[in-house]
Amino acid sequence: MSHAYPRHLDPGLLVRVLADAGLIDGAPGVPHPVGGGTYNSVYRLDRRAGDLIVKVSPGPAAPVLSYEHGLLATEALFDELAVAAGVPVPPVLHTEQHNALLDGDVLVLGRCPGVPWRPATHTDANRRAVRHRLGRLTARLHTVTGTGFGYPGGALGPLQPRWDTAFRQMIDAVLADAARFGARLPRPAAEIRDVVTAHAGALAAVTTPVLVHFDLWDGNILVDRGTDGARLTALIDAERAFWGDPIADFVSVALAGDVEQDTAFLDGYGISVLDPPARLRLALYRVYLHLIMLVEAVPRNLPADHRWFLRQRIVPALITDLTTLAREAPP
Repeated sequence: MSHAYPRHLDPGLLVRVLADAGLIDGAPGVPHPVGGGTYNSVYRLDRRAGDLIVKVSPGPAAPVLSYEHGLLATEALFDELAVAAGVPVPPVLHTEQHNALLDGDVLVLGRCPGVPWRPATHTDANRRAVRHRLGRLTARLHTVTGTGFGYPGGALGPLQPRWDTAFRQMIDAVLADAARFGARLPRPAAEIRDVVTAHAGALAAVTTPVLVHFDLWDGNILVDRGTDGARLTALIDAERAFWGDPIADFVSVALAGDVEQDTAFLDGYGISVLDPPARLRLALYRVYLHLIMLVEAVPRNLPADHRWFLRQRIVPALITDLTTLAREAPP
């Protein structure tokens, strides 16, 4: 059974949508698919006035996780709020919900300079410089505050006044998705829910909802290599964004790793170490992201190399956090 989401869209239809939005300058070129994603269909169109990135959501019949409704609207909101805070992100040029020609939501962005961050191809000094700037930009992002906690598009319901309430909704939703899609989890759903519920009191300390990207892994960090080294140029692909605890962004920054080992990032962010309550909350957020990664693999029908990564890195990390949390006395 194949549910891989990116679709092969008719380039002529894409051009028509862009023309209707007033984004075609002169004779249009041919939109080219951009690979690497597993959810939206992404195309690039080269223009004299600047290249465009066109993102189209899966069709309405596609099986998606509960939180995945309205993701392109979430990304557009994130980019608009982030750029106002001085965080480099793609400029939003056009948004549209359920375009009839393309049978999906549409987001058109200006293309940012740079390529996805590949740390192994850079010197230690360049790596530290990029990670330090990522920390500074993440801290700047977290100055953007909202009126409630949860997903801005209302995929799981209205924003909540309490973070612990919103986070329990998020956990319940992804566990329900696991049951709906038949995803195999390393622990029973009831056990996972009990562990999270037992530590929900630790979340009560979070009283201000901030803008969280929640997908700041290397591929969503663009860098440009100049004569003076690598320079971080943009943060992209903020579909998973929500209003929550700033510490939640530390999960994807060190995906399947330990953010406290990333001293350049922490220094840029403005902290040196995490205190015990922050570490506990971080473990809860790792559980959530790792659950998403395991569950989404079923409807997305991810390739063998990605499934290998999940088995070898994500499943052991999830088991470790669940075991540690189960042994930890609730706050």
